[in-house]
Amino acid sequence: MTHSDKKAYFFKVDSTVKRIRSFMQKNLQDADIDLTVDQWVVLDHIKPNPGISQNELGNITYKDAPTITRILDILVKKNLIERKMASDDRRKFLLKLTEEGEELHKKAFAIIVKSRKKSWNNLTENDYHELVRIMDTIYLNVAQ
Repeated sequence: MTHSDKKAYFFKVDSTVKRIRSFMQKNLQDADIDLTVDQWVVLDHIKPNPGISQNELGNITYKDAPTITRILDILVKKNLIERKMASDDRRKFLLKLTEEGEELHKKAFAIIVKSRKKSWNNLTENDYHELVRIMDTIYLNVAQ
């Protein structure tokens, strides 16, 4: 065998994720929405969790502290989120969407849903559940 493993599933997962990200980014750009996919992910996790801390947000989006800080700085500059210091801990910032952030989220959400539907074309609900089961199993196998 000339490569490390016949079942190089990581390459398949990684290349598929990259293709989906590129597809979604193009759809956001085509809709004239000034967000990257990473900015969208962060915005989409703040929306249902107003007052979430920067650390909590990093944990649920699987982004390290410097990355989450950089994305939040950009979102603040775009006036899409507010970052307020927590009253009980001056090192902790609490996050929420601004009115502009709420409006942009709504507009972007429609594009993301349309993109997800397109990417899931010709697949069933059972396919989705099987994919989630497989990915959860792999995740647990390497989470140590």
